[in-house]
Amino acid sequence: MSVFELNQIGVIHSPYKEKFAVPRQPGLVNAMGGELHLLPPYNQAEAVRGLENFSHLWVLFVFHQTMENGWRPTVRPPRLGGNARMGVFATRSTFRPNPVGQSLVALKHVECRGQNVILHLGGLDLVDGTPVIDVKPYLPFAESIPDARAGYAQTEPPAALVITFTTQVREQLRNLASRYPDLERFIVEVLSQDPRPAYRKSEAPGKTYAVLLADFNVRWRITGAGAEVFALEPR
Repeated sequence: MSVFELNQIGVIHSPYKEKFAVPRQPGLVNAMGGELHLLPPYNQAEAVRGLENFSHLWVLFVFHQTMENGWRPTVRPPRLGGNARMGVFATRSTFRPNPVGQSLVALKHVECRGQNVILHLGGLDLVDGTPVIDVKPYLPFAESIPDARAGYAQTEPPAALVITFTTQVREQLRNLASRYPDLERFIVEVLSQDPRPAYRKSEAPGKTYAVLLADFNVRWRITGAGAEVFALEPR
């Protein structure tokens, strides 16, 4: 069996500061994007020449926060309620023989400034600090397959939670709107996907959670109708 060594070419800067609440797929949350900063010696303008002509990219990355847990031959996909098992190769699970993921993201623009080469991205599903090992342009003529079958994930999952805010948090959001114009929409898009583990989704109202999003610790509770954000704490 062969062993290969890969070089990290860049690092992701994203509003997701922890693994909890990162969207399970790219493109589900679009209110805030992120950046891919290329690292030396790959931070050369020549290396991204022509990339600005593409609207979307494949980003290949390392599941650096779970790689030490090893791989599992079967996993429980969230789309199946966390109960049914599927083979790891039939899922997007992080518990893979090689901890490599790929994400299809929108390319907003390419910034080359001195020694900085930054790709501005939209629709991320990557935690802040994710190591990137390659970038490839998305080719619609070859990679868009409208009649493809997708097993248990044929359609996009509907939003699972209706998100509301307390009066205090709404006032905070109004005061922050000039600096964070998309913050409210971002929080709604993230939490409406219901980031809780599948085994917790039947719990009674009142359970509270916290998640680090952008520059804030967002605290929310489960209600009878969905979830309510009751605290927005600057970090």
